[in-house]
Amino acid sequence: MTGILAGMRVVEASAFVAAPLGGMTLAQMGAEVIRIDALGGGLDHRRWPVAENGASLFWAGLNKGKKSIALDLASDAGREIARSIICADGADAGMLLTNFPPRGWLSYQALREQRADLIQLVVKGDRQGRSAVDYTVNPGVGLPYLTGPDPRRSPVNHVLPTWDLITGQMAAVGLLAAERRRRRDGHGQEVTLALEDVALAVMGHLGFIAEAQLGVDREPAGNDLFGAFGRDFVCSDGVRIMVVGLTLKQWRGLVQATEIADGVAAIESALQVDLSQEGERFRARDDIAALIGPWVKDRTLAEVAEAFDANSVCWGRYRSVADMVREHPNCSDDNPMFTSVPHPGIGSILTPGVPLAFSAEPRTPPEPAPRLGEHTDQILLDLLGLSSAQVGVLHDRGVVRSAFSSSEA
Repeated sequence: MTGILAGMRVVEASAFVAAPLGGMTLAQMGAEVIRIDALGGGLDHRRWPVAENGASLFWAGLNKGKKSIALDLASDAGREIARSIICADGADAGMLLTNFPPRGWLSYQALREQRADLIQLVVKGDRQGRSAVDYTVNPGVGLPYLTGPDPRRSPVNHVLPTWDLITGQMAAVGLLAAERRRRRDGHGQEVTLALEDVALAVMGHLGFIAEAQLGVDREPAGNDLFGAFGRDFVCSDGVRIMVVGLTLKQWRGLVQATEIADGVAAIESALQVDLSQEGERFRARDDIAALIGPWVKDRTLAEVAEAFDANSVCWGRYRSVADMVREHPNCSDDNPMFTSVPHPGIGSILTPGVPLAFSAEPRTPPEPAPRLGEHTDQILLDLLGLSSAQVGVLHDRGVVRSAFSSSEA
């Protein structure tokens, strides 16, 4: 294994987004990440989107570069193997990432009896330990009432599982932080990370909580950029674009590109505002849009792009996902983050590695997700030191399964 985290071993027992994303982030930086899977696959092994044969594109996307051992976790023998993998020797090992309830054999107290310096990070729904997912946390923090153009209509939930994604990255950071502490003093610890707390923290970081405490009940702004100027427009050839004037440089470039300097001066005079101030641009957004809209509507995308790029305007084109895959130059193997990788049961897919680029480390090419149980025998033989005969007995008893003996692979 190569990468900046080469030599580190993390064991993962997880499902869905946050915890698998955290493990995959570490794996794509070179850590050995071992998934402990149920014999027939976990809760998300068939999660949509899927290929025509039913193979989960979701599961394949979130488990790239990991190893998989398939165990009968309902049996004492299967659980004992799982414990042995989690607590196996190694200075850079002894780390568990999970979003399963940490009780019984999976509890921190039970596991640290086998390895005193164990680091265990548990992703929870809320801080009390209740179940929650992104689609239940997001409604509770108010954002669906700020998404969409009209406060009188029903709330609009975002299709992107934002809190899951941030939580996954925080899980990777949390494990690395605890591992650094263990290197200093030799002590492990249990780390907990609640999905709801991540959402609440971000709401505080971005000023939403303070704004509400100061008595402001923010109204939804549709596609407008809150607190500055940003709006979508349609070109003469029907292509929709997003234009942003957040910084003063961006704003001046936009004014110059669209040739609206005289109109901007008229708005400032009529409304007694200074549009060099971003907040004032938000207040005057409808008047500004009335100047920019006709200019964009009279031009094709190519003409708009030429003028905007010549003036360093911050803008982007609206695309469908299919359009992005077909057309976006950075969503291709021209981008060193991407490689076309064959995935078992799916085919060759444009596959991203980790977005981080380290100047002192070459990029590690992305690897496919493992087949269910693909590394069962390797882990039993090499990591736990079992004999071939012992591994054969475990197969015969149905305690373990390899990809080559499983119709679920």
